[in-house]
Amino acid sequence: MNRSQRSRGKAIHRDTGRTFYYATRLLPERVREQTYVLYGFFRIADEVVDGAQGYTPAEQRARLERLREAALGRRDAEDPVVEAFAAVCEESGIPDREVNAFIDAMIADINTDRYERYEDVEGYMRGSAAAVGNMMCAVMGVDDENVRSHAMALGEAFQLTNFIRDVREDIRELDRVYLPLETLDEHDVSVDDIRAEQCTPAFREAVATELRRAEQRYRTGVRGIEHLPEDCQFGVVLAAVLYAEHHRLIRSQEFDVLSTRPSLSRPRKLWTVARTWWHWRKTRDPVAVFQRVSAVPSDDSAAEEHVENGRLPGIPSPTSWILRR
Repeated sequence: MNRSQRSRGKAIHRDTGRTFYYATRLLPERVREQTYVLYGFFRIADEVVDGAQGYTPAEQRARLERLREAALGRRDAEDPVVEAFAAVCEESGIPDREVNAFIDAMIADINTDRYERYEDVEGYMRGSAAAVGNMMCAVMGVDDENVRSHAMALGEAFQLTNFIRDVREDIRELDRVYLPLETLDEHDVSVDDIRAEQCTPAFREAVATELRRAEQRYRTGVRGIEHLPEDCQFGVVLAAVLYAEHHRLIRSQEFDVLSTRPSLSRPRKLWTVARTWWHWRKTRDPVAVFQRVSAVPSDDSAAEEHVENGRLPGIPSPTSWILRR
C-alpha cells in the first residue's frame, strides 16, 4: 500500500465509522493500516447500494460485480482503496470466499428490504458481518477455526446493534427493516407502525427482544479475544465495549429508537475508552473487562431485569483523565 491509499482508507474510516475508528487507532500499526483499507472498501461497496443516486438495480449489481473482480485481483481497480484492498487480501491470505460473501450481501441489499425470520437476517450477516470478522482475523495473522467462530459472532453483534440503532434511518431513507418480521409479529408491531414512527409499548418490547439477541452474540464473541495476538486484544475488546455502549443509551431511552437515534457523544466515547483501559491494565482479561465495563448484562436473566427496569444504571461522569492517542 502507498501513502495515498492508506490516507484515503483512513479518511473514509474516520468520517463514516467513528465508533470503530476509536478502537482501530489502538491496534498495532501492522493491523491498523490494513483495517483502514478494509473499512474503506466496505464503505465503498455499501455506497453503491445505499448512497448511489440515479442507478438502476441492474447498474448497481454491475458496479458491485466490477468491485468484486477488482477486489479479487481479476481486473484493474478504479479506486485506490479497492486496489489496496486487493493487495491486503493477497498479503494477509484473506480467502476469496470471504470477499464473495461480502459482495453477495451487498447485492442482496439491492432488492431485499424485509427479513421474515432471524435465520434470514443471519444469512445476510454471513456476508455483511461474519465475513468482516474473518477478514480481521486474517490481517491479525489468526488461522484458527474456533477463533474465527468467535470473531464471526462479534461481527454479527456489531451488525445487530447497528440494525437496532438505525431503525428510524433505515425505514426513512431506504424503506428497509432489518428487525425480523417474526419478532414484530410476535409483539403485534407492523412495518407501517415503524414507518409512522409510532413508539408503542409493543415496539419497545420488540426492540428489547432483539437487543437481548445481540447481547448473546457479544457474550459469544468476546470469549475469543484472548486467543488473538496480545497487542490486538485491547483494541478488539474496546470495539466491543464501544458498540455495546449503544445498548446503554437504548435502555436509557426505554427502547425508543424511533424518536431519537442513539448516538455516542465524543466525551462519552473518550470516557468509555479511559474506563476500559483502566480495567484492562488491572486484569488484561478480555471477558472480565467486557463484563465489568460494557452495557451488556452478564446473562439473559440479568437482561430481563434490565428490561423490567427500563434502563441500565448510568455510568459515572467523565473525569479529567482521558486516554489520548
